[in-house]
Order: sequence, then C-alpha cells, then structure tokens
Amino acid sequence: MAAAAAVPPVASDLVDFLNASPTAFHAVCGLNRLDVCPAGEDEAKRRLKAAGFAQLSEREEWAGLEPGRKYFFTRNHSTIVAFAIGAKYVAGNGFHIIGAHTDSPCLKLKPVSKVTKGGYLEVGVQTYGGGLWYTWFDRDLTVAGRVIVREKREGTVTYAHKLVRVQEPIMRIPTLAIHLDRTLSSEGLKVNNQNHLVPVLATSIKNEMQKIVGENGPNEPSDNKNMKHHPLLLQLIAKEANCEPDEICDFELQLCDTQPSTVAGAMKEFIFSGRLDNLCMSFCSLKALIDSTSSEHSLDNESGVRMVALFDHEEVGSDSAQGAGSPAMLDALSRITGSFNTSNSKLLEKSIQRSFLVSADMAHALHPNYMDKHEENHQPKLHGGLVIKHNANQRYATNAVTAFIFREIAERHHLPVQDFVVRNDMACGSTIGPILASGVGIRTVDIGAPQLSMHSIREMCAVDDIKHSYEHFKAYFEEFTELDSKVKVDY
Repeated sequence: MAAAAAVPPVASDLVDFLNASPTAFHAVCGLNRLDVCPAGEDEAKRRLKAAGFAQLSEREEWAGLEPGRKYFFTRNHSTIVAFAIGAKYVAGNGFHIIGAHTDSPCLKLKPVSKVTKGGYLEVGVQTYGGGLWYTWFDRDLTVAGRVIVREKREGTVTYAHKLVRVQEPIMRIPTLAIHLDRTLSSEGLKVNNQNHLVPVLATSIKNEMQKIVGENGPNEPSDNKNMKHHPLLLQLIAKEANCEPDEICDFELQLCDTQPSTVAGAMKEFIFSGRLDNLCMSFCSLKALIDSTSSEHSLDNESGVRMVALFDHEEVGSDSAQGAGSPAMLDALSRITGSFNTSNSKLLEKSIQRSFLVSADMAHALHPNYMDKHEENHQPKLHGGLVIKHNANQRYATNAVTAFIFREIAERHHLPVQDFVVRNDMACGSTIGPILASGVGIRTVDIGAPQLSMHSIREMCAVDDIKHSYEHFKAYFEEFTELDSKVKVDY
C-alpha cells in the first residue's frame, strides 16, 4: 500500500483552529483574555497578539497609529479586523484586503428553550442559515456560545461576557425508526424544522430522580426569569462559566457536534470537519497576514495597508451591525486614513480606488455522484487550488481585471487556480464580495477553496488546497502593491 504523504503543518494548524472554534465567538477569541475566554481556546486574538498586533477599541480614538505597526479590533466579539500598516504608507494609499466570515449554519437555542413532552426534557432551537438539517440527526451534540453573567464584587454589580463550551455530548436529535414510517424508503426523509429538530436533553424521570438542581443548585430567582430554560441545562452552562445558574442573565448558544475535526482519508488527503465554510478561509487569510508581516523588515517596502476582515452573519445575509453589510470595513478604512491625514483633504475616496478586496468563501468542488450539477467547462476539483468565482449577474463581484490580478499572483508562484460558473438552469449563491464591492466601491475578486458537503454538519476539503490557499494569500499580501502599479485601467 502506498504511504500517505506528510500532512503540511498549515493543515494541522487549521485542524487545531477548527477544534477550538465551535462558534464565531470562539473563533475570534484568544487565550490572552482569561476573563472572557476559557483556557485552551487558541484563536484569532491570541494569534494576533502573539504576532505583535496591538488591540484597538472602536469606542476610543485611534491616536498614535504608526507606519510599520500592526493592529486589530473586534466588533460584537464575532467580527475581527486586523491590519498591518506599511512603513511607506501615507494617507490616500490603498488597502489590500482579504474578507471572509466567521459564522456557519447551525441550530441556535430559542429565547425560551424549555420543552417538556412525552416524558423527555428537550431544548427548543431555531435554524440559522441554510443548513443541511438532516445531517444533524443522530449526532452527539453539545452547546457552546456566550453568556452574560452578573458578578458582584465589593458591593458593586458588573456584567461579564464569557464564552462557554460543554465538552461532553449532552443532547441528540434522534431519527424516527423506519418501522414507524415506511414511506422513508420510498419518499425519503422529510424534515419539519419546527417539530423534528428538537434535541433530547434528558428524560423527565431521571431528572427528577437525580434531583440535580434541588441538591446542588441554588434556589430559582424570585422573578423566575431562568424558568425559560431547563434548570439542568442552566447548571451545565453555569459550571462552564464558573458561576451560579441564577447569575446567568442571558446567553447566545448554539448546538455543536462533538466529533473533532481531523485529517482523514486513506491517503490522509482530506480534512473532515464542521464549519469549513468558512473558518477555512478565515484561518488561511489570518495566517497569511501574520506570516507576511512577521519578520523585522517585512513591511519596510510596503506603501499600502494589508488587512484581513472576518465578518459575522454572512450565512443570513450580512445585514447586522457586525456583518459585511454594516459600515465596519468602511469605518476601518476611514479611521486609518484619517489618522495619517494632516491636510484635511478628502483622501478616503482616493484610497478606496487604490484598494483591492479578495472575498474568500469556500467553493463547490465537483461531486463524483452528482456531476450533472456542474457546468461542463467549470468543474473545480479537490487539490486543484483556489477557485475564482464568476457570475455575469453580479452574484459574484469578479471581473476580468480582478481575476487577472489574482491569477497572475498564482502563476508567479506556480500555484494552481480554477474557475467556476454556475449552470444557467441553476440559481447562483452569493458572498460578501458584491455587498462590499457595492457598499464600499472597492475592486473585488470572489474566490474560495473547493469543498464537498457544504452546509452539512460534517464537511470535507483537501489538505493540498489548504496549503495552496495559504501560499496564495501570503503572496497576495507581499506582492499586490508592485503588481497593481503595472495594471492600467482607469487612467
């Protein structure tokens, strides 16, 4: 039997990132904030701080930004923007950006999640995004997200934002036995999202027999505000948050698969994981930014600003305060430009026209069992490199100029690149690319690494494409300024 190829370190690093990122909040968080993040969460903020990026606050003035320095900020703890200012940067120069998103389709707990029926304790959830919900059945599930906790110290009450993740499987959405629905074999599974997507937490009788809350938990608060959720669930969450159940004021929690991400396949050529769409592109872009600015002199000849913007809520349209449809990116460009603008002239508009956005969102690889779903001349393959996405109706923001620039960088480094166009008889998806291209006015190319099983609870992509993506993004950051100076369009 042929020996499997060695796994590239960047792919192993991605797997670690995925395993530590069950939610968008965890993906953004870092180990440096132990008051907010649980020990062991090794993600964007920690990586950036370790690489010398200083944290900014949107609530404060950005005084003292300096050429050759690196910074980042977060919004809602689910969106993060990081940037490195070239040593030769002056106000009006361009921004070289990779944009991606931190969210994935999932099941989120309802504001009132307590469901009791048929002798079972169940948890009410609502669908987030366009998931393949049948893949969530018969999985070993848990919960993760953020909680708002009331803390009282020296007579003063404050409210802390904490991330939680219950590690062990605590719930499951069981399928109905085929013996009880003989139409399954002929008509397939038909899921009613309201009635059937309700995970089982425990049986009522076992819960009563154990008397968990009565023996180990506090009395219910007088206003009964936490009666919206099962006390058993609140106790599990409180344990992770290191608080009492009645100190939990509110939360945003989602169901998560407990099966870890892994490098797999007979030749160790695949990554099997949830949330590849789009934490894969988030990870590759962030690592490329960090590594392209890690050496002492890496920004010496850079006249622009290298940036990564990872947004929340792409899966539901991006229309939120922390989505790509918000002013978050334009605010960042404006504040950075303004920090270096001493003439009071309008340099932001000039800067935007000199800027470039790579909208990075995973792409659909050719499926061997459904080959008719791809247009004959546009069939992206696993291991084939990043996919440039095209759509004449502007569902993707790519045009000839932006595609050329991205492809030229690949050719310089002998990196593979592919093209995708959806069939004319099928609807085309979209990304943050057209949203930012139209909202900011920035040149944009839509791209993504090829994958299978998109929006399943368990997706797959190729190890080689992780390496290709990282190397392509890194080269883009390092070489865009020089290449763009040679491209003449509006002159």
